[in-house]
Amino acid sequence: MNVYAIKAIYIFEMARTWRTLLQSIAAPVISTSLYFIVFGAAIGSRMVEIDGISYGAFIVPGLIMLSLLSESISNASFGIYMPKFSGTIYEILSAPISPFETIAGYVGAAATKSIILGLLMLVTARLFVDFTIVHPLWMIGFLVLTSVTFSLFGFILGIWADGFEKLQLVPMLIVTPLTFLGGSFYSIDMLPPFWRTITLFNPVVYLISGFRWSFYGVSDVSVGISLSMTLAFMALCLATVWWIFKTGYRLKA
Repeated sequence: MNVYAIKAIYIFEMARTWRTLLQSIAAPVISTSLYFIVFGAAIGSRMVEIDGISYGAFIVPGLIMLSLLSESISNASFGIYMPKFSGTIYEILSAPISPFETIAGYVGAAATKSIILGLLMLVTARLFVDFTIVHPLWMIGFLVLTSVTFSLFGFILGIWADGFEKLQLVPMLIVTPLTFLGGSFYSIDMLPPFWRTITLFNPVVYLISGFRWSFYGVSDVSVGISLSMTLAFMALCLATVWWIFKTGYRLKA
């Protein structure tokens, strides 16, 4: 394994983050902080508890997951799209670097950014809302697993996109609505039976439910199912990336 290649790609991508610190880190943290202020501190104080948890604390995992999904996809898709856009992708493809090493560099950097962002949001949320983490190791595990999985998805999106507008198409029109409808601000048990059944087809429900379980020990679906669904989506992304490099889809054209 070419560790130097992975390290070079990883350091380059991380350096871009520090150059755009306001856009990459500060902006998402500030945006999420506004949610904590409005929904957690202001509206949350007037809401009833959900599963014995104050409303402000209940929405913390969902809000973190909302930003985590968006930023993971955005970081990874932009990271691989720019070499395509500038033409430097051919230097990577012609270099003695395996597909695994390329993916490890780009996806590793995107996932690292998302993990840092998620931890910063945890600290920020603590300033506005009082909450506990019952299973801290599981929380870190879900944080890392979700960041890696959706960074892989973002990597696929960056290869598929042939314009800057397509980089925002999936996150804005699909991922963000699914996150809002996936139990970020409510428990799906509060829905009528018909709509609860429909909601279970939303894959984001399982991510938020598992992440919330790691905080409070309560969830809308079994934590085992949440973990299985996340791993299944990761396996699907890995299979898609393998196919892309095998066929050269939108890489060698």
